[in-house]
Amino acid sequence: MNKRITSKELAKLAGVSAATISRAFSEETRISSATRRRILAIAEEHNYRPNAIARSLNRQRSHLVALVVNSISNPCEAEQLQYLVQQLQQRELMPIILCCDGYDDRAQLMRMASAYQVDHVVLFSDAVPMKDATQIFRSARPIVLSFEPVSSESVSHIEVDGSKAAEELISKAVGAGRSRFAYLAGRKTSWIDKRRKRWFADALAAHDLTFEAEWHGDYSYESGFKEAVVMLRRSKIDAVVCGNDVMAIGVRDAAVHVLGKRVPEELAIIGQDGIAMAAWESHDLTTLALDNVEFVDAIVQAIEKDAAEDSAPAAKTLICKVRWGSTC
Repeated sequence: MNKRITSKELAKLAGVSAATISRAFSEETRISSATRRRILAIAEEHNYRPNAIARSLNRQRSHLVALVVNSISNPCEAEQLQYLVQQLQQRELMPIILCCDGYDDRAQLMRMASAYQVDHVVLFSDAVPMKDATQIFRSARPIVLSFEPVSSESVSHIEVDGSKAAEELISKAVGAGRSRFAYLAGRKTSWIDKRRKRWFADALAAHDLTFEAEWHGDYSYESGFKEAVVMLRRSKIDAVVCGNDVMAIGVRDAAVHVLGKRVPEELAIIGQDGIAMAAWESHDLTTLALDNVEFVDAIVQAIEKDAAEDSAPAAKTLICKVRWGSTC
């Protein structure tokens, strides 16, 4: 194996300046295609790789983006992260994923990431207080993905609103004769889930109805299945709104395969998220959905805005829509 050489040695071999070497390994346009190809060929021959850490110190930019998520096993977050990571990499930004699930000291987790001097931090997780994130990531302006208004002027935020879609879903269900609604929530500490429940509770109130039962799962298929068996045996429910699509699929399977109920004739089921799996023919779930492409594009735009000098924090509201299936 060839011994690695330094950038100065590579510049000497290529007969160019050190600055030209740097341009050859970036999207710099002030270099011809022929020169770039020649430099890259010599670099490959001598096993040269640019030192990203050294370059970040020189430019005072790390090109690192911390993504703070609840769980990468959640299909919704996984789908969003897949597209977001692709978009970041296309812009020569490198993601650091911080998974809060199973990690009690989340502040310490963020401190570990902040030691790498990340340029940006995106808070997907509702398990991390915004105040803590703002204090720990002092060199970066946090981008908060919020289901409720953010009043802080020091952060960029992308708000999600599903109230109109919830009204459309409830009106459809009530119009079809549904009157006994239950809500299957996720974690009791989740402010995202509380916000989602409020959209539907307000929509029910417009029809002089309330949730007659509330049960708690953990966003998993297993919890949706298990809680549905108990809930549907104890309550005469004819419609269930679930905190996410995965639990809703569990509810559907329990209702059909354990309790022998007909969906949607005897039981209407509504999910939330709009994951790809929910649209599979075997599930065909009616769900309150967020456009993930629009969502990720808004995050990337906020990152680019934050990277600009003297820019104000970004703020945007995304509207959820109904994706109709056969369960409601």
